[in-house]
Amino acid sequence: MGFCLDVRGDFACFTRPEMKVERVSYDLITPSAARAIFEAVLWKPAIRWHIHKIELLSPVSWLSLRRNEVGNKLPVTNITKAMNGKGAMPVLHIEEERQQRASLLLRDVHYRIHADFELTDKAGPGDNAGKFSEMFRRRARRGQCIYQPYLGCREFACDFRLIEEDDPQPAPLALDEDLGWMLYDLDFSQPEPSPQFFRARLQQGVLQLPLPGSEEIRG
Repeated sequence: MGFCLDVRGDFACFTRPEMKVERVSYDLITPSAARAIFEAVLWKPAIRWHIHKIELLSPVSWLSLRRNEVGNKLPVTNITKAMNGKGAMPVLHIEEERQQRASLLLRDVHYRIHADFELTDKAGPGDNAGKFSEMFRRRARRGQCIYQPYLGCREFACDFRLIEEDDPQPAPLALDEDLGWMLYDLDFSQPEPSPQFFRARLQQGVLQLPLPGSEEIRG
């Protein structure tokens, strides 16, 4: 059972982990970022989303942007102590912590994302695939979401639309390109989550994703 969302937005940034300071986006949405969009529409402990195909519907366009950011943050423990009356409220002076950083973003992105889900070991006796399928389709048709879905960074919100079986759809871009190693997801089976990567190859505008646990995924 599969589902398909039409996703578009003005800006996006799927940050490459090898870039330490400056944000540089991948050429295409990552599987983990695509999964987060489906989870924004419907997330339950009883299901786990899997992305299996991403179609590129608009040319890759870049935007270089410089922004002022705060280079530090207040420790949560200090704030908690202050709230409990055990110390003064910590202060962060923005003018002293301000940093200017460059970002290489994507602009005017448009994707068609195909996904399905599986039931997890947390599914109860009354949980079944049909129940969650109808729930997702109903919410997606109405544009309902748990939180506003975004494209890599929360400030880059996106629009989504459920694609029905009989909806006419444009063909993906006729583009063949080797995108190199791309972040697949984080492995949470270990105490410290570790990144997983796969070789991303765009064929006629379509990125086919390996199955979870496949040998194509490298840790």
